[in-house]
Amino acid sequence: MLDKAVQFATKAHGSQVRKYHGTPYISHPLAVAEIVKSVPHTEEMLMAAVLHDVVEDTPVTIDEIKQEFGDTVAEIVYFLTDISKPEDGNRAHRKQLDAEHNANGPAEAQTVKVADLIHNSSAIAAHDPRIWRTYKMEKLNTLNMLDKADETLKARAFAQIMDGK
Repeated sequence: MLDKAVQFATKAHGSQVRKYHGTPYISHPLAVAEIVKSVPHTEEMLMAAVLHDVVEDTPVTIDEIKQEFGDTVAEIVYFLTDISKPEDGNRAHRKQLDAEHNANGPAEAQTVKVADLIHNSSAIAAHDPRIWRTYKMEKLNTLNMLDKADETLKARAFAQIMDGK
């Protein structure tokens, strides 16, 4: 099933590329899945890691994820998908809404979110110091709200963000 998720996400992301690197976008969800593998995990968590940006960044819906990969994967992806919209207010308000949504998710979703944060933070810290200051504060807020995430991964994320790496 993990191979199916990789193929599905690769097709969904199509020609999208990773900001700062220009590499195919699928490299990011694959890296997130590798980070998830470093702590206790399930196959559903790995599939959700690979699929975590599909609903947010492509026309794929949660219902399609549910149909292809089942309820558990769909639930994890749902809690990893930002819910805010531009009309919800300024960036700070939107990011707070998204963080609260992440925090309402199960431990599996919170752990994948921390892995996503780890991978995104390293790229932003290295390539966009202007955005880094704002991003750092937003992600520290999110981390503080993820009370069910794997503690080892959370500690790694806190350390990475505080070191600015």
